[in-house]
Amino acid sequence: MSALGPAYRVVTPRLVIRCYAPTDAPMVKAAIDASLPELVKFLPWAHGEPTDVATKAALLRQFRGRFDLGQDFVYGIFDRAERECLGGTGLHTRQGPHIREIGYWIASAHTKKGYATEAASAMLQVAFRVDHVGRVEIRSLPENAASVAVARKMGMQLEGTARGAHVWQDGTTRDMLVFSAVPADLDRIPARLVSVEAFGAAGERIL
Repeated sequence: MSALGPAYRVVTPRLVIRCYAPTDAPMVKAAIDASLPELVKFLPWAHGEPTDVATKAALLRQFRGRFDLGQDFVYGIFDRAERECLGGTGLHTRQGPHIREIGYWIASAHTKKGYATEAASAMLQVAFRVDHVGRVEIRSLPENAASVAVARKMGMQLEGTARGAHVWQDGTTRDMLVFSAVPADLDRIPARLVSVEAFGAAGERIL
């Protein structure tokens, strides 16, 4: 993390992207439950769904705790009025402390509107301009055409295929495409064009 961050709240032209609160549980559950047929195709965590509101609230508390401790940064994607959860994203630290891996999912009712690209572009800017990391990655199953399209639209570079890098629910391994960006890329790639405001834990503007 930088001296400024992490960014607790990120605002783009159409979205509010922020760390979860336990009170978001009903909204998050509704978005996931309605999207499960699509989510289970590509996201291992979706195989543990559906869960009840209390279980979901407990999970969101865990996300918030890790967020506050600087261990991992999971965000919800909401409409600007914050009345509906549109999906989720994150700046994950699993590849190392100086790398952020962007993950994302969009509720089925809101796909094909460009929300994933808008949210992921905002996350990339936060990673470089607030967290000051040296590298950002997106890792995607090759068959997840929508996810691959997001990385390409952002202007990230396809480095290659990490063979057998992903362990699926049944214990089998699957290949992952690895896209990356480094700070110098931000001057030229389309992700820079998304207007972003970011705010810290006390609501102060940091970007």
